[in-house]
Amino acid sequence: MSVPPRAVQLNEANDFLKKHPDVQFVDLLIADMNGVVRGKRIDRASLHKVYQRGINLPASLFALDINGSTVESTGLGLDIGDSDRVCYPIPNTLCNEPWQKRPTAQLLMTMHEMEGEAFFADPRAVLQQVINKFDALGLTICAAFELEFYLIDQANVNGRPQPPMSPLSGKRPQSTQVYMIDDLDEYAECLQDILEGAQEQGIPADAVVKESAPAQFEINLHHVADPLKACDYALLLKRLVKNIAYDHEMDTTFMAKPYPNQAGNGLHVHISILDKDGTNIFKSEDPATNDALRHAIGGIIETMPASMAFLCPNVNSYRRFGEKFFVPTSPTWGIDNRTVALRVPNDTADAVRIEHRVAGADANPYLVMASVLAGIHHGLTNQIEPGAPLEGNAYEQTEASLPNNLRDALRELDDNEVMGRYIDPKYIDVFVACKESELAEFEYSISDLEYNWYLHTV
Repeated sequence: MSVPPRAVQLNEANDFLKKHPDVQFVDLLIADMNGVVRGKRIDRASLHKVYQRGINLPASLFALDINGSTVESTGLGLDIGDSDRVCYPIPNTLCNEPWQKRPTAQLLMTMHEMEGEAFFADPRAVLQQVINKFDALGLTICAAFELEFYLIDQANVNGRPQPPMSPLSGKRPQSTQVYMIDDLDEYAECLQDILEGAQEQGIPADAVVKESAPAQFEINLHHVADPLKACDYALLLKRLVKNIAYDHEMDTTFMAKPYPNQAGNGLHVHISILDKDGTNIFKSEDPATNDALRHAIGGIIETMPASMAFLCPNVNSYRRFGEKFFVPTSPTWGIDNRTVALRVPNDTADAVRIEHRVAGADANPYLVMASVLAGIHHGLTNQIEPGAPLEGNAYEQTEASLPNNLRDALRELDDNEVMGRYIDPKYIDVFVACKESELAEFEYSISDLEYNWYLHTV
């Protein structure tokens, strides 16, 4: 991941500030391991300096748990004196923040060593290492995410979320009507502002779908021939959705399972691969007969258990899973089948692709993409066969076999040799240390249910 020439960067800054003379501040953003956006806010007069020299932030930014505390067992905190690394702008990510009352822009950053090399613990650098393997084969990755979320009330009930009152009817939705157009009308102003804000920021959001729970929606992103950019868009879309909803006096959650009896929030990713001539190597009238497609799927299936900690990185992530909510529990594949983990849409021969349906919306998109691409590359280069595609209800034909809790998922990742060839083992150590720390704190806590069950009965 090389640093762009400074002249190119300065031209970008000059052009933006000239076009937007009212902008007062710029938010410098960088996503941590959990996909939480952190950074600094600067005055517009300091933007040129950022493009020329970058900004310094501590390496421990990538050793933060979900609460923003440094996990010292990663070795990125006090062990190295909580030292800084330098962060440089990511080209073509400078844009306005349409929700701000005072004109403010934002700029994505990525972390490097002081000598210029990408910092190993930046999830963007983790993904770039996998992409490099495709570059060596002359292959280009096309990718797009589908992101699910809930609109929720700003007022919780005993710390638990509730659907927001509809601005149209004044009622809290109870409907689970998937694809219901009228439910889109209930929150039309907010959803329209999200789409318009995405357009203003250059995020290719092209559709909003009502999902199968009260005030749950999905936004589809258009595919791009750059997996890093696809992840940037997913990350920035989450920030946009949160802030636009807040402007409409609502909150949002991308928590994997906010309601016990409703569907969880997923993060589906669609991937196709182009050869040197720009042809989709998965192209086929009959996808099951395409060798490249089958091998790519075979590799994903083989590495899926070891990828689960990246796809489902939190304790709550595993509450999504189950037949009732269309979340796959085993590494399966099929043609136009939504009960499998890897669905192959077959609307046209040119558009054949893999839809990976396992990750939750709480996952870091860079790490999701890195793990899925690792599986694809492994399958292509080793010609791994996935078995026959499943038809009908996959839940009735296979037993649940994927890790169903965070501890088992971390063990699978930590012990897997194949993933270690794609994801720097040093990074895997940092990731596992952070998640084991969160898991230990979770297991140390005592839930309300435990008090209800045991306080007066044993």
